[in-house]
Amino acid sequence: MNSTIKSIAIATVTLLSIAASPLAIATNSFTPTTVAQSVNLRDTLIIPGQRVGPVTRNTTRRDLTRLFGASRLRDKTIPGPEGIGEFAATEVNLGRERSFTVVWSNSARTQVGTVRNFGTAWKTREGIGIGTSLTELRRILGEFQISGLGWDYGGTVLFERTRLARYQGGLTLVVDAAPDAAQRFPNNYQAVSGDSLFSSNNPNWQRLGIKVAAMTVYLTPDEGI
Repeated sequence: MNSTIKSIAIATVTLLSIAASPLAIATNSFTPTTVAQSVNLRDTLIIPGQRVGPVTRNTTRRDLTRLFGASRLRDKTIPGPEGIGEFAATEVNLGRERSFTVVWSNSARTQVGTVRNFGTAWKTREGIGIGTSLTELRRILGEFQISGLGWDYGGTVLFERTRLARYQGGLTLVVDAAPDAAQRFPNNYQAVSGDSLFSSNNPNWQRLGIKVAAMTVYLTPDEGI
């Protein structure tokens, strides 16, 4: 496995260990519920390493209830990377476009690790979100590398040496081909598959309908992000 891709896998576990700030939680607890819910349903901005809408690294399960209402939340557990271990998670159901899932770094659900499973309304300041095309990513990032398709870390975008290098460690993007691309264009698909890195300007991507299929936001302490 490429060393850079390994680091992405390791980060998925290690960045789930950030502790919540009791002071920040206490301060936020006085926000009026009815006003907060109205505002928070419209806030779909992602700032990698800082916040997902109103959700920050200090947000607790109790805060989610206050922010969005108990009826919109569903607790679950999800498997860790490569099926190793389990993590507590809470789905926030705000409709197809605005929903997301918080993955906690502890079973008490008081420390946010990552946020994922985004609806299409969620975007970074640059406009990156689920469904963003490869052409648009190249316009925003410049040229970049992508891990080959068809394996556990397939389609991972590398931010290193791009215009958004500061997002490295705060945001993971995974792109994928259109559902029928492997059948329609098997030679192109195979040419950019497997445990290798491929340039975003590789011509074999062009026929495959490559778009952002998944995003994970790491709410870690500010590190230039």
